Amino acid sequence: MDKKTRICIIGGGPAGLSAGMYLEKKGYTNYTILEKLDRVGGKCWSPTYNGRRYEMGAIMGVPSYYAVHDVEEFCGITHDGPKLNRNYKNGKGDVIEPFEPKKNILKIPRLLKMKKQIKKLGEILETKYKGYDLNGHRGVAEGRYEGFSQTSSKRQPVKGENPNLKDLCMPFKDFCKLNGVELTQDVWIGPYTSFGYGYFDEIPAAYVLKYLDFQTCMNFVKINLWTWKDGTQSIWEHLNEKLKNPARLNSNISKVERKDGKVFVTVNGKVEEYDKIIITSPLYVPNKRKDGLVGMVDYFDAREDEKKYFSKIDYERYDVLACETKPEDHPEISYYVFDNMVPEKLGHLMVYYRRWRDTKDQVITTYALRKHRDRKEIPYEECRQTVLDDLKTMHNPASNVINEWTVYYFPHVFSEDYAAGWYDKVEAMQGKYDTYYAGEIMSFGDMDETAEYSRELVERFF
Repeated sequence: MDKKTRICIIGGGPAGLSAGMYLEKKGYTNYTILEKLDRVGGKCWSPTYNGRRYEMGAIMGVPSYYAVHDVEEFCGITHDGPKLNRNYKNGKGDVIEPFEPKKNILKIPRLLKMKKQIKKLGEILETKYKGYDLNGHRGVAEGRYEGFSQTSSKRQPVKGENPNLKDLCMPFKDFCKLNGVELTQDVWIGPYTSFGYGYFDEIPAAYVLKYLDFQTCMNFVKINLWTWKDGTQSIWEHLNEKLKNPARLNSNISKVERKDGKVFVTVNGKVEEYDKIIITSPLYVPNKRKDGLVGMVDYFDAREDEKKYFSKIDYERYDVLACETKPEDHPEISYYVFDNMVPEKLGHLMVYYRRWRDTKDQVITTYALRKHRDRKEIPYEECRQTVLDDLKTMHNPASNVINEWTVYYFPHVFSEDYAAGWYDKVEAMQGKYDTYYAGEIMSFGDMDETAEYSRELVERFF
């Protein structure tokens, strides 16, 4: 492709900014990033309270976040934030230690069995499911893998046939049962369901294992985590400042037309002409949101194939509250509440974070899911009140809510559409209509997966 190609990137989150960075690295400088908000970072949102930043979106990273590390190197920054730790409570607010045999004598047989199953899962992922951990979903439903190895930062291209990969189309709960590793869900659920990515009985195993590949999950277990002093948003703020063409904020796109080999984008009432367009913003939003969020099919001249496939996308209802507490009620550490990470406890508090351990004049942030495909969606206000009631049960009542956020979260397709080849059909559309699709749905909803997908998209097509 001509290095002078005029490229429009929609979205100034990790996917869009990373696309700009990787394009720039390959010599493309005629790109424009359009962001509708007055800030960059997308779901990496780190507001300030009492002089310090706290997290409303992404909280942490791990050493296997190679794309995030690319950004750090590009910007000359590093992960310099507070060291995180955690503990556990049951649904009654009692502190528990579910993985400590000495504190759970009656559960020792189960814990030993779980340890063996974790080892087994690690082994079969590397053998039976070779290729499972590649970024993106190309070929999985067809029993093949194609992409870049994630075993090291070098990310060498790999491809091959593996019919067993079709098992990743089924819900993770069924995948674990098929392979006799049901107890591994006790470990994987912490950094998965509590982080808002849905329940194991409804979400295809591919999403779970591409995000929480064995290496990444073990980093979470061992608390081998990265944080950033000025929040995850600062990563993308630094990147935006470093780019030759920083994102244009407050860009309201009302129309996109693709015709005669050109892309015409109406931004803030004016038409701009491009040669190619990369979409990292939502492709489809299946219901009208109070915040007015729409998908690309609403403002693009969407074709029938785009409407057909993107209408299959669903998303999670995941809510975050930033709460003040009285000093005597401030939690001494972050807590996970495993009892509430099941569909039957939809709308309840699953985890709450204390980011700054050296002071009590900061907020804690709470997280709850209120949607499951087979259950009635919990209304936002009801969930909000349930979470505040749960904080009282946890003995850490909130004195005030200073910020709250319900965001379009973790776009995904369910097992039947995954198995029917949704990803391969959409991947076959890349470049059609001079349009490229990136962002969360094409890989996964965490910042590293989306940034990595942008890297691979640039490698493949530019």
